[in-house]
Amino acid sequence: MARKSYQEQLAVLREDILYMSEVVMERLRMGLDALEQKDEDLAHEVITGDGEVNRMYLDLEQECINLLALQQPVASDLRFIASSFKIITDLERIGDLAVNLGEYTLEAKEDLFPDVDVQEMGELTLGMIDDAMTAYDTEDVEACRELAVRDDDLDHFAERASEIVVRDLIERELESPDEVELLLQDVSRLLLTIRDLERVGDHAVNIAARTLYMVENDDELIY
Repeated sequence: MARKSYQEQLAVLREDILYMSEVVMERLRMGLDALEQKDEDLAHEVITGDGEVNRMYLDLEQECINLLALQQPVASDLRFIASSFKIITDLERIGDLAVNLGEYTLEAKEDLFPDVDVQEMGELTLGMIDDAMTAYDTEDVEACRELAVRDDDLDHFAERASEIVVRDLIERELESPDEVELLLQDVSRLLLTIRDLERVGDHAVNIAARTLYMVENDDELIY
């Protein structure tokens, strides 16, 4: 009976982590929407909502600690708990990156680089998180390996986007120091947005890497 209770605790931990991922992905969607629509109210909602994500992280961290301290997990269960502990850290950091999008929204007045499709990049990262969490839920190791390949595509997308911004900056003709200052602020904000979305993809790969380790004791994607 005690062992059944323990297995139930493991199942609850997985369900709680999947729920946390849903909350984090919704925050990221909201951040992207706020940035696209220049919606300051939505941006503030994303920023203030980070407290909920942090509380979930701390609660799940305690769940993992309790399972390690109060039980004697076998090797496979130990990998599950350890991997879950790492995954909630990645989810919490994705939540922080969503907050960054909210803060960039408050600074952005207009889009001066329409050729850079931040929303497309955002959808790519959301898809990667969703697939990584599905792989965690279903223990799909092939999906984990495939995500690492997709991250290379996201990196190339980010690199091309950054090149567009830099090229446009070089080619622009500005007439006053004020124009230069405003443009540099927009460039900085956009480059930070690209960087942060690229980091979201990295966290999705981290989740896949921990899942692969959890299922097969294979650390090939961990870096």
